[in-house]
Order: sequence, then C-alpha cells, then structure tokens
Amino acid sequence: MSIRQLALDCRLAARHVAALSSAAKVALLLAMADTLQAHSGQILASNAEDLHDAAAKGIKGPMLDRLRLDAARLHAIADSVRHIAALPDPIGQVTRSDRLPNGLQVERVRIPLGVIAMIYEARPNVTADAAALCLKAGNGVLLRGGSEALHSNTAIAAALHEALEAHGVPPAAVTLIGDLSRDAMIELLQQSDVVDLAIPRGGEALIHFVAEHARVPVIKHYKGICHLYVDSVVDMDSALGLLIDGKTSRPAVCNALETLLVHRDVAPRFLPLAAAALLKRGVELRGDERTRALVPQAKPASDADYATEYLDLVLSVCVVDDLESAIAHIQKYGTDHTEVIATGDPAAAARFVDALRSAVIMVNASSRFADGGELGLGAEIGISTTRLHAYGPMGAESLTVERFVVRGEGQVRHPLPLPA
Repeated sequence: MSIRQLALDCRLAARHVAALSSAAKVALLLAMADTLQAHSGQILASNAEDLHDAAAKGIKGPMLDRLRLDAARLHAIADSVRHIAALPDPIGQVTRSDRLPNGLQVERVRIPLGVIAMIYEARPNVTADAAALCLKAGNGVLLRGGSEALHSNTAIAAALHEALEAHGVPPAAVTLIGDLSRDAMIELLQQSDVVDLAIPRGGEALIHFVAEHARVPVIKHYKGICHLYVDSVVDMDSALGLLIDGKTSRPAVCNALETLLVHRDVAPRFLPLAAAALLKRGVELRGDERTRALVPQAKPASDADYATEYLDLVLSVCVVDDLESAIAHIQKYGTDHTEVIATGDPAAAARFVDALRSAVIMVNASSRFADGGELGLGAEIGISTTRLHAYGPMGAESLTVERFVVRGEGQVRHPLPLPA
C-alpha cells in the first residue's frame, strides 16, 4: 500500500478515535497495556533479533542501549500506557470562557490535532508511548521507526492492533509504516493535506533530515546539552547526587548531563569529590585550565566539547567566576533543553530561572526528571525546543489544539437597517 493511502486510511481511523468517549479511550488503553504484557515473550524475542542484528552491524553503546528491551523495561512501557489511560481526557476541555459586552459567550476548547507522523530511531518504547498518547488525545498516528528496531516495533504494533480490533477501532489508527526507505519518509513528510504534525525523535542527523524535507509542521529538538551549575552556596552531598544521577544513571538519553559548571569559590572542595565519584564510574572528564589544575586526570576541553551532546560517559567541566558567568556559558552553548542549579540561595535560584529560556529548569533536582513520565504526563511523545504550541516534554495535551466555540442569540456584526 502506498504511503499516501496509509496516511488517508489513518485519517479516516482518526475520525473514529476522535468520536470515542473518555471511558471508551480508557478501556482501549488499558487493553493495550494488557496485550503488551500478554505478548511479552514475542516482543522480547523480536527485540533479541534486533539486538543480534545491531551487534552484527557494529552498533554499540548508546544506540544499543536505546534499542534494548527487557522484562522490566517492557513492564514499564505497559505501566506508562496505564498511566496515560488514567490521565484526564484533554478533548473537550474548556480552557477559557468569556462573556463579551455584546452577549456572545466565547470559549476555547481542546480538539485533536488529527494525524501525527512519528519518526524515530532505535527506541521501540516509542511505538507504544506514541500510540497511547495520540489515541488519548483523539488522534491517529503514523509510526515510522528505524530499521534497527523493525522486529521489535512490528511485534509491539501487532499487540496494539489486537486491542484496537477487540474494541472496534480501525487498526489504521495506529499505522506502522513498513517501507523504511528515505523516499518513503520524504513522501510521508510531504502529505500536508493529510498529516497535521511530524515529530522526529532520534539523532541530530535524522531531525535535520525531517526538518529539511517536511511540508508539514515539525516539532523538534536537535540535541540536549544539559548543564548542572553548582553555586557558591550549596549542599555538597546534594550537588554530588544531582551530578552522579544526571550523568551516569543513563548517559545515552537526551536529559543526561553533558556539562558541569562550578563556582570558583567551591571548586577546590567540590571538584576533587566529583572527579573521584565520576572516574570511579568510568566517566571521562574534559575541563578548562582551572578544572585541570584541580583534577589532573581531566583532558583539555575545547569549545567543540562544550557544544557536544556526548550521550556517553563523557563530561565537560568548567570553573566559572559566578552565577552570571554560568548563565552566560549556558546561553552560549545551551540548546534550550534542560538546565539545573544546585544552590541553597533562593535569590540565585530565582535569577537562574528568570535568566534562562530553556524548556525545563531544575532547582536542586536531577536533569533526569526532564521526562514526560516523571513530570506527570504518563509518557512523552517527545521533547520540544521549538517554540510553537508545545515547549518541553510533550504529553497528550500537547497533541491537541484549542479552537473557538462561540455561543450567541442571533447577534450579527453589522445589523441590517430596519425596513421602512
């Protein structure tokens, strides 16, 4: 079937989804979570095929970690779908209501976007997360995963289709595109009369490709260079915990820390402690001259290092003169993703929040919380650093738009003259 026909079928199925009641959507999503777990053996076996093929192609490190599923991760995926099911239904929400002087009642009401094209690499969990979020918001979704996760995505989609069919929803509402060629992706991105939004999720090269070829709106973030600034007034143990969690808990994800900035007054005490903990965990350090004077094991850092999203156990470090110097560094090298301040000074925290425009600002909390699931969205379909209708982690509400509903009693803008 052609890409256009798949998109048209998804559009028809999306109308069916948009008409579902809140209760029907909850029942559908709970069934999807159950079928994912019921088919866990097949899904994990399919993932093992993908991992074997990836290893044979030389894929390793962060990409392999993003591809990997196990029983715990699959259970977490099913739980995310259940969490999405339990969230308030965004469709039909009245976000504003005003009575105008002319008597008109003007409401702003959430409705589905329509059809979402989700384009992603090596993350089989996205297949389920994107499907659940799109359905919760009354949309259809076209899923175009990467070739490295083909078996995993196919098995997950098959489980989801079983639940859709059992609830009388056309399976085309969740369409997994089997043609993984570049030409097919370009064709998908040019269906401007059918596809309402494209969301790429993967490496910087993929996102640039999508943005270059799309004729539909694109929500994107190119990379996540996340910073931790350790202020002069700080609890050392707390700051060290934020650093270790942010850098080492899962270095291959976009909310992992890439740069550590330390106030010069605390650097002599904090950096040796931090370096010992990071080196013990296999982290390579790259620092400026003041950092290397305190941490001889650190390699010299260049401007390119401070502009790099490593997605690996590598960390850039810089000693800064003060809070304003830290802010200036982030403004120069940041990517509007997530920034963290470790401080005991409320004024410093307030200045940090106000001065930076990144999608997520953390005050004394790990960068790893910059995630839809952790922020109460159930899961996320992506993180937007594009200032359109959504900014930061995107959940079901971000897959809706607001329209005006105006209620009147026969009001007209230009009354006709009364007959003679």
